[in-house]
Amino acid sequence: MVAANWPGVDPEWPREIEVASTSDADRPGTVRRWHLLDNGPQLSRRGLVPAGTLLCVHGNPTWSYLWRTLLAAGADPARPWRVVAVDQLDMGYSERTGTFRRLADRINDLGDLTDALALDGPVVTVGHDWGGVISLGWALAHPQQLAAVVLTNTAVHQPAGQAIPPALRLALHPAVHKWGTTTSDAFLRVTHSLAHPPLPADIRGAYMAPYRGADRRAGVGNFVADIPADDSHPSFAALTSVAEGLRGLKVPALMLWGPRDPIFSDRYLKDLINRLPHAEVHRFEGAGHLVAEDRDIATPVFQWLAGNVEGVREGESTTPVATPGGGQEQDAAQPVPAEFRPLWHPLQQQATGPAGADTAVVEMAPDGTASRSLSWRQLDRRILDLAAGLREAGVESGSRVSLMVSPGVDLTVALYACLRLGAVVVVADAGLGTRGLSRAVKGATPDVLIGIDKALAAASLLGWPGRRISVRDLPATRRRILGVETSLDELSHSGAARGAAQLPDSADPDAPAAVLFTSGSTGPAKGVLYTHRKLAAMRDTVAETFGIRPGARLVAGFAPFALLGPALGAVSVTPAMDVTAPRTLTASALADAAAAIEATVVFASPAALRNVLATQDGLSSAGHKALERVELLLSAGAPVPEPLLADVQRLLPRASLHTPYGMTEALPVTDISLEQIQTADADAAAGTSAGAGAVAGAGNGVCVGRPVHGARVAVVPLAADGTAPGADPVTEAGVTGEILVCAPHVKEAYDRLWLVQRESVSLPGWHRTGDVGHFDAAGRLWVEGRLAHVVTGPDGVVTPVGAEQAIERLDDVRLAAITGVGPAGTQAVVAVVETSAPVRKAGPAEPQLAGRVRKAALEAGVKVSAVLVVPAQPTDIRHNAKIDRTRLSRWASRVLAGGRPGKP
Repeated sequence: MVAANWPGVDPEWPREIEVASTSDADRPGTVRRWHLLDNGPQLSRRGLVPAGTLLCVHGNPTWSYLWRTLLAAGADPARPWRVVAVDQLDMGYSERTGTFRRLADRINDLGDLTDALALDGPVVTVGHDWGGVISLGWALAHPQQLAAVVLTNTAVHQPAGQAIPPALRLALHPAVHKWGTTTSDAFLRVTHSLAHPPLPADIRGAYMAPYRGADRRAGVGNFVADIPADDSHPSFAALTSVAEGLRGLKVPALMLWGPRDPIFSDRYLKDLINRLPHAEVHRFEGAGHLVAEDRDIATPVFQWLAGNVEGVREGESTTPVATPGGGQEQDAAQPVPAEFRPLWHPLQQQATGPAGADTAVVEMAPDGTASRSLSWRQLDRRILDLAAGLREAGVESGSRVSLMVSPGVDLTVALYACLRLGAVVVVADAGLGTRGLSRAVKGATPDVLIGIDKALAAASLLGWPGRRISVRDLPATRRRILGVETSLDELSHSGAARGAAQLPDSADPDAPAAVLFTSGSTGPAKGVLYTHRKLAAMRDTVAETFGIRPGARLVAGFAPFALLGPALGAVSVTPAMDVTAPRTLTASALADAAAAIEATVVFASPAALRNVLATQDGLSSAGHKALERVELLLSAGAPVPEPLLADVQRLLPRASLHTPYGMTEALPVTDISLEQIQTADADAAAGTSAGAGAVAGAGNGVCVGRPVHGARVAVVPLAADGTAPGADPVTEAGVTGEILVCAPHVKEAYDRLWLVQRESVSLPGWHRTGDVGHFDAAGRLWVEGRLAHVVTGPDGVVTPVGAEQAIERLDDVRLAAITGVGPAGTQAVVAVVETSAPVRKAGPAEPQLAGRVRKAALEAGVKVSAVLVVPAQPTDIRHNAKIDRTRLSRWASRVLAGGRPGKP
């Protein structure tokens, strides 16, 4: 045992201690030898007084080495913590006892050790795998010392009727168990292979070191054998005691999770959240079972300790203050929310008022005809009936319901029925793609999934969680194959028979109402949690900003926007299109939908508008007349070029064209009309608007106007390294920085993404959008791109959108992207363009095109080093408009280094 052979371990940390055992597994008077990694003596030698102790307990088949990053971080002189990482008996470098130690014994063993160490509070337990259960058992037995608990991938309960994970079933099989866990080192190697990315050889070697030889691995086998597969197991009672005891545990809790875990999947995380509902949770997308190896967990652990545990013994409160903006503290100038009216209030008013018999929602058939519709009164009745049926089926307040239903009558009814019940709707649209959608659904862990046939088949194939409800009635055989319990029609009929009058007319304003997923254009899609108050505030903001009143008639070319229609009292219809690909919207489909409801409002993404313009030659005279009645067009999801809007204006001559800027976390933030865009562009061209940012190389970007009703916007100035580290929001003209928004309709939190949420509200009262922009002299906001896409070159930072817009004005360029290649601080600026006539192969642009691109970018203040062309830009699936510049950067680096271009 030589610590120098353990990468990342300070030679001062290892120690051994003799401990008198009180376990039933040992004879009275037995003394056991424990091995620990302990930075306490090191802190004492340095004269540092720790804020408390982290008691870290590994699982099977790791050892205290798992926690080495916490030991190192705990030695920080600015905020020291003692970290004691134990090797459980029969594990790591602790004594091989020759006895079978069950869960209750191991909890007792840990208590013997902490008594011998004289650990006093505050103690924070940290556990992984089955060490999580043992650490929680210790926590429940030592309430006076306990200050908090931290958990990484673990489980405390096996649901009745559900098999334990396949990997553990295999390890428990009599034909495999002894050979796989003890005779050979297979169990260790399989566990180590779960790291993402793979463990380096020296790290793997350190993990293997204490288990070389079958005589050293008996504890590994015994640990597996002690897994309670059912209630007949000797450790089942001890596990149940820990699981139920958690419901009364009120200390701060943090869960850090790796979702790519074949052993402890998200269903176990969901169970832990149900038992510890106050816990902070962060899922590291892409990380697996060995989350402490896959990601830096030390930084978030100590950040969390600083905000939730340190000072608690001196009487300081660690309870977060609830805030309208989703943070833990708010600026005194936070806008005051309006009087709360639940999202469905205008729908109810329409149903009970003079418009009750009028059309509320329309569904379009592929041939362009209206296939189904409901009046306001019918819609309200359907919602109440389905809500009653869902309640009878066990859906209750707080239940998560994933809606995988095509836009139209069924989706509208299901959404509002769930909200009326107090259930939390999970909306992850098919535009995320199969992989992204699967990742989102598994992360949200819905209790119920309501879906069309295609979604139900995917749920069966991909293992999506939740009881399954079909939109339509299915034959018995297909229902059985898909695992479907019932259908919306069956539930509605049942609800109607039993009566729905008992449903409340309002909702708890601050209860969770929806988890809406982002587009995934800048990384894995994030779940955004909204309360009923936040959703109502969003509705009110849209209504006040755009003057959308009850009786308006809305064509929603972007599916999620259709769901807001009934909340506005607006008649709603989604055109016949592939909702997973907005660019499939044709002019005829748009006109047919507009004609079906005599539309006054249209919402469509820029990609959808491009295709509408490209297909307008197919419009009939009736189609033109239907579009000529439109009074308001909203287009969002990506920058909308002024020439595109000018072309749309000719197709919708009476419409006021608006391009609101917003995001899933805050929709909308600002608004601007075509006329205002033209004025802003003219001001910028005349040099009167301070259009260029104060940071060298920052371009004009896209003018998105002024804050919407009830919102405030500011920026945090960019630093030379492309970050926005400041703490002082400004609205000074010409200062480029990260855009901040403060409004009653800003999201409550990111769902199970504590680290992301923490960063997004790091400035009290503000949501950090991750976008970059500046204000002009007239107070208008210009968006210059994403903070993550800022290029840091030798001449300063470059934001992408201004140069991209300049390049896209070239006749033969359809879409352009600016990205950086090379090390931060010395990056070269590369322009990647998609031409109007698509090129056959991606690669370097022809000299003539490259010259014109460079010239256009230079006129926008950006010096381009290289120009590449692609047949099509890699865009997000939801909007078909947001370009993946990070992906392009990797591709451009490969091409410019002489690699084969391939596809970006």
